[in-house]
This record gives sequence, structure tokens and C-alpha cells, in this order.
Amino acid sequence: MEPSPKDGESAAAAEPGRGGTAPSSGVVVQVREKKGPLRAAIPYMPFPVAVICLFLNTFVPGLGTFVSAFTVLCGARTDLPDRHMCCVFWLNIAAALIQILTAIVMVGWIMSIFWGMDMVILASKYS
Repeated sequence: MEPSPKDGESAAAAEPGRGGTAPSSGVVVQVREKKGPLRAAIPYMPFPVAVICLFLNTFVPGLGTFVSAFTVLCGARTDLPDRHMCCVFWLNIAAALIQILTAIVMVGWIMSIFWGMDMVILASKYS
């Protein structure tokens, strides 16, 4: 006994001999994420340092971002290769200040946690 086709599938699609599979059209779609200057200034840190920064950002908004700014001075690379190291450092300090100042209305705290998660994601991708 043959299984019946699932809901949403036609009988022609279930049987490959009847032309149910269409040839691929060969279209390639590429998606690139455009990052703003603050987001692109997040440094690629070693994984343990990124986890510590996430932990700090979770409990004290902006503190992990502040610590990550100093990793830029220690040689951590970012997605802003055309900017000077000091400029990237100050962008991270500015992000930390934004997180600290807006933590009162919970926006900075949420931003701080997402910032820490981005640090961990970047560290795990490029370690």
C-alpha cells in the first residue's frame, strides 16, 4: 500500500516520474546586512571575553560594552577597518553611554543585552 500525498502536495509532485520536480532556475540571491557605525564597531573578541561582556551587560547595562571598548585598544578587529583605532574605541564608549543613560526606561538594558549577544555571536563565528 502506497502512502498518500501529504496535504498541500499534488499527486504529480509525489511521483517523480510524472515531472513533479521542476528544474532549478539557477537564480542566486545574496543578502548583505548593512551595519550602522555603532553596530559595526563591536569588536571580534575571544569567546570567553565575549561571554563575560554579555554577563556584565545583563546585570549592569553598558558595563560589558565599556569593557569591550578596551579590547579594541588591545588589537581586536571590527567591521570598521577604515577607521582609526581611537575612533572605534570612542564609538564603543558612546554605545556604552547610550546603554547606561537609557537603562532607566528599560531601552538601554534591552539594547545592552542584545549588544552582548551580538558580541558572543561574533566571537563564535570568527574564533
